[in-house]
Amino acid sequence: MLGNCCGRDLMVDTPHSIYLHIPFCRIKCTYCAFNTYIGLDNLIEPFVAALCREIEILGASKPGQPARTIYLGGGTPSVLTPHQIGCILAAVERAFVLAPDAEISMEVNPGDPDLSYMMALKSLGVNRISIGMQSANGNELELFARRHDNDAVVRSVVAARQAGFDNLNLDLIYGFPHQTLDSWENTLRQMLWLEPEHVSLYALGLEDGTAMKTWVTRGYLPPPDDDLSADMYELASDVLESAGYEQYEISNWARPGYACRHNLQYWRNLPYPGLGPGAHGYAGGVRYSTILSPHKYIQALETTEAVFAFPLTPATDQSVRVDREAEIADTLLMGLRLTQEGISRAVFRERFGADVLDLYQALIEKYRSYGLLEVDEDRVRLTRKGRFLSNLIFRELV
Repeated sequence: MLGNCCGRDLMVDTPHSIYLHIPFCRIKCTYCAFNTYIGLDNLIEPFVAALCREIEILGASKPGQPARTIYLGGGTPSVLTPHQIGCILAAVERAFVLAPDAEISMEVNPGDPDLSYMMALKSLGVNRISIGMQSANGNELELFARRHDNDAVVRSVVAARQAGFDNLNLDLIYGFPHQTLDSWENTLRQMLWLEPEHVSLYALGLEDGTAMKTWVTRGYLPPPDDDLSADMYELASDVLESAGYEQYEISNWARPGYACRHNLQYWRNLPYPGLGPGAHGYAGGVRYSTILSPHKYIQALETTEAVFAFPLTPATDQSVRVDREAEIADTLLMGLRLTQEGISRAVFRERFGADVLDLYQALIEKYRSYGLLEVDEDRVRLTRKGRFLSNLIFRELV
């Protein structure tokens, strides 16, 4: 039994992280399973108005709530104009008490933002840019149906630097059909040449509804090679460590002081309201998702006069109250992804009134005996070997 003590009250005044989902894209990438749409540019303006309305409703349901990060993801947020981005950020500032040093991140597609666009973002308060580089190899970008080439990545990085951005992330993908260890190393070397402060590396997942999965299922492409993917992960770990990056999460590396604060909120299982079509959120002890369709999302925000309890809004599609047992499991599942921090035993005890070793002693001892977990007086975390085999532990937690 996990007992009756609940740590949710400890999070009442915890600053939130705000996720804003921008669902529009120019092209649908072949691997993408996110809630994104092409050919709906006519909806962008009413969507921005609806999103601002959802932010307003959320803020009104719990006035004075502090927030420490904002993240504009998608989709492709850089299809919006600076004026539209400014309207959205202004709505957040009206609805929440934003920390003076708030991290405000925005994803951009390489080639979209020129210097004037980057300068406009900087003037609006955006202080962290995430660029979807994905690969440095032209044939691989064609496989993904990406609408940029490597030169566009370079131009976007240069524009960001000239605009004054000193917190830059590059996203890369590995473990996909026809990729080789040599082509992956070329991508890594090109990424290092661009000198980002932060790097996110994602192993390809064949998701339902994607062109990539269809091609593999029908035999047009070979399936991903798990052993080769593991070799790529190990190579990246070595290359990034040698270049001075610290791996602070299973898929993320950063220069000292540049770990993504917004994503740390997720991995520490702390509150993050999600707004926009298809967004997921967790706040007030509730996990929820919003309406997927941009059309229906806009309609829901235009027509309702109902009052909603935080964190729900007229755009909420599904929600579930998280009980203590699920909250503990989620905290372990996400916290173990933090390769340096892991699960702080003191923080866990303060939040749940029990030591994590007392609640999960058998599981922790089993994976410690396998060399996948290390345990000391302060924390429980993955070993280097455990980072490669973390799914074994995560499956048992789920």
